[in-house]
Parts: sequence; C-alpha cells; structure tokens
Amino acid sequence: MKEIIIHNLHTVHKRIALACEQSGRNSADIRLLLATKTVPAAYIRMAIEAGENLIGENKVQEFRDKHDALADLSVERHFIGHLQHNKVKDVLKYVSCVQSLDRLSIAGELDRRLQQEGRSLDVFIQVNTSYEDSKFGLQPAEVAGFIRQLKSLDTLQIKGLMTIGLLDVDKEKMRPSLTLLRQTREQLIATGIENSDQFKLSMGMSQDLEMAIAEGADIIRVGTAVFGNRVVGKEIWNESEAEK
Repeated sequence: MKEIIIHNLHTVHKRIALACEQSGRNSADIRLLLATKTVPAAYIRMAIEAGENLIGENKVQEFRDKHDALADLSVERHFIGHLQHNKVKDVLKYVSCVQSLDRLSIAGELDRRLQQEGRSLDVFIQVNTSYEDSKFGLQPAEVAGFIRQLKSLDTLQIKGLMTIGLLDVDKEKMRPSLTLLRQTREQLIATGIENSDQFKLSMGMSQDLEMAIAEGADIIRVGTAVFGNRVVGKEIWNESEAEK
C-alpha cells in the first residue's frame, strides 16, 4: 500500500504543478491537505513520512481515535467537517485550524474555550457557493457581515474562505461555485474587510482541483486521489460525501 500511496501523491503533485503552469501560478503557493476521513492511521503515516504535512478530518472522533498512532509525527491538523456545539472542547485538543466555521454560536463557544486556554485558533469561513440544501455554510451575501461580527472575537484568526463546490459528472457545471468563492474574496478585499496577502481560499478536491487552482485556490483538499475510495458501512465513500 505504501507504494500506491506514494505513487498517488506523486500524481496529485504533478496535477497541481501542471494546473499552476497553465494558470500562471507558482505551485509552491498551493497547499495540499489530505482529507483522511475513514483512512487508517497506518496509511496516513505513510503519506506523512512521504513528505506531506497537512491533514484534515470531518469528525472529531477520528482525530481522537488516530491520535496515539500518529502522535510522534509532526503534522498540521485542520477540522474540515460540520462542527457541533458538543464537540468544540474536543476539537480544540487536536487542531490548529477549523475550516468550516459558519455560525456565530460556534464562534462564541470556540472563543470562550480559547480564552480559558489562553490561545488562538485559525479559522476559515465556510460558504455554500453551490446553494445546495444538503451543504452547510453561509450564503455568499452573508459573509461580509459575518466576518465583521467575528472580528470582535480576539482568539479567532480569520484566514480565508472554504467551500465544497458542486460535484457533477459535467465538470463545467462545477466551475461556477468555485468562481463564486473567488469573487466573494475579491469583494471582501475591494471593500477593505480583508487583506489580499493573507486571505486564502480552501477549495477543490480530487475531481476539480485543476479548476480550483485556476480560480485561485490556495489549499486543495484531496482524499480519494491519494487513498482511493473507502468503504463506509456498506457504501463506497469519496469526497462528494464529505458532509454526511
């Protein structure tokens, strides 16, 4: 399995490099986050030992269950799933960033816990750019007001926007939701709400990473293209199931 994972990582990095070349970007500016939902700790270790340094989980319990097996490794951990109130305390044990913030109530609870711990946390604002009822996230028009309210919470360092774009067999139908996240960032910068040098976009997965890079993604979240489809219960899982 190690050889397969290393081969897949090499393929993904080649895709990133080619996408950057075609869009006039520097591949060194793109971070690869490994989406490790349901991936065994042993496989995650193989990827980290091959040079990867950023992983993301959708569920707090997966960070907990894999923690001891990966505790000796230096790796950055982001939470990329829907965060529930009763999981806030636990998620702070494991992550340096929550990429899926979309509610002031969760922001307030994070702030309260972080104040107690005397530390800060990076956050991305999740935006529902595909307007699908099945997905979490703010509407694009709500983002500016949400960020203004967040800025009163000193422990939360706003790093950018995140979206799970539309997934479709017709790739051209997928692009508008990625474009919309870029446009939302541009509007925030134009109005002075955020700074262009620091404000990042987390979007793009195995199916659409090239389009995401062309639209300005700074972090792409890839699982299936590295680890393959995984069995969850009786079903095969890939990134399109990331919110379930």
